[in-house]
Amino acid sequence: MPYFDAASAAPLHPVAREALLASLDEGWADPARLYREGRRARLLLDAAREAAAEAVGCRPDEVVFTPSGTQAVHSGVSGALAARRRVGRRLLHSAVEHSAVLHAAEVHTAAGGSRTELAVDRRGRVAAGDVAAALSPDTALVCLQSANHEVGTEQPVEEVAALCQEAGVPLLVDAAQSLPWGPVPGGWSLLAASAHKWGGPPGVGLLAVRKGTRFAPQGPRDEREAGRSPGFENLPAIVAAAASLRALRAGPETAAEAARLRKLVDRIRTRVPELVPDVEVVGDPVHRLPHLVTFSCLYVDGEALLHELDRAGFSVSSGSSCTSSTLTPSHVLRAMGVLSEGNVRVSLPYGTDGAEVERFLELLPAVVRSVRERLGVPAAGRETVAATAGGSPEAAPAAAAEEPGEPAASAEPAGLVVDSLGKRCPLPVIELAKAILEVPVGGTVTVLADDEAARQDIPAWCTMREQEYVGERPAERGAAYVVRRRA
Repeated sequence: MPYFDAASAAPLHPVAREALLASLDEGWADPARLYREGRRARLLLDAAREAAAEAVGCRPDEVVFTPSGTQAVHSGVSGALAARRRVGRRLLHSAVEHSAVLHAAEVHTAAGGSRTELAVDRRGRVAAGDVAAALSPDTALVCLQSANHEVGTEQPVEEVAALCQEAGVPLLVDAAQSLPWGPVPGGWSLLAASAHKWGGPPGVGLLAVRKGTRFAPQGPRDEREAGRSPGFENLPAIVAAAASLRALRAGPETAAEAARLRKLVDRIRTRVPELVPDVEVVGDPVHRLPHLVTFSCLYVDGEALLHELDRAGFSVSSGSSCTSSTLTPSHVLRAMGVLSEGNVRVSLPYGTDGAEVERFLELLPAVVRSVRERLGVPAAGRETVAATAGGSPEAAPAAAAEEPGEPAASAEPAGLVVDSLGKRCPLPVIELAKAILEVPVGGTVTVLADDEAARQDIPAWCTMREQEYVGERPAERGAAYVVRRRA
């Protein structure tokens, strides 16, 4: 069964498996003890730290291992902010950071700190100029991911790092997604990563803090991991994580594999819009991870789409609200202003067979079509719905003819109200797409909806269909979203 969700967790690397099994026999003792077994465990831990440091591009004594990548982020954020309290308490981060950063930011603001969220463009990329404008004397820390975990967009880390160095502000880089594919540009002060993203075992995070960076670990401390990650180290998992990272970065195979996977992803980016109508491929087409592509399908329930792809033998992920326990769209897609419904993230692991990608492309159109049919968008109806961007005059009711000599009417064309309360996306969007054809050009459709995803997907639909999104206004229940027909 093709596994296309390496961005969530990569399959265990063969080197990691071998190292894990070997270290279970050799690395079970306490590395803090002076007897033979303890010394052997310490040697393994030191070797793992050296390998990880070499892959990251820092000194071994700047690296500590944590129980997870999330813990590495939380420790990095809290430790850096605490050490710079006298400078200021302002945290600066992009709107598309991993939830680990956002949760750490919430704790910071709850404790009296402040935060500034940097907007991204429609491709999910932060402008270095926006960072420069936002830096202020009270900025204590800047957080910026090296590449986005949902859409693969790479961030201008090197440019931002230079700005932070000039301002004397530390930069924490979340390198979880990019570290398996190459070194992170220099200039960062702190770096966090997670082993299960590169084929190591789960339960191992990595936090690097450059010498000279002020850092004050928070919470209870002990003598382990320089006091930055308390508790007995999971040495076998750490050894396996470091061994797999070294294997990925030691030879030319990784660069060759990245180039091969990039070609497969380029094919998906090109072919999906050709094979499936009403699809938006999101993320930066150039500045992106080699193995990841995300697209959203209009008039599709994301959860149903993922289930159908799973039944067809493909394991993929999604940022759609209907696949989330919170029932809210992905904060990444929301910040980008792109469609969230019918969202599919494909992230190819090392060694993906090109034939599996071709089979995915062959099956996808039928899968999307079947989901749309179940939602009441039949084959004939889909052409009609798709015509909303430039439907023929016959598609809309004719406006009343003006009598010769009478002045043109100054009043706004009559509007139409669509009640979608209690319905989850994509149903409000489907009903909007049908209703827009029932009003003349210049007329409006007001959609009443109480699904949080409508706030994102209706404006995104307008962008895709070249209709005018007038705006949102409060309603007795939910909100009223107003759309004007432009064509």
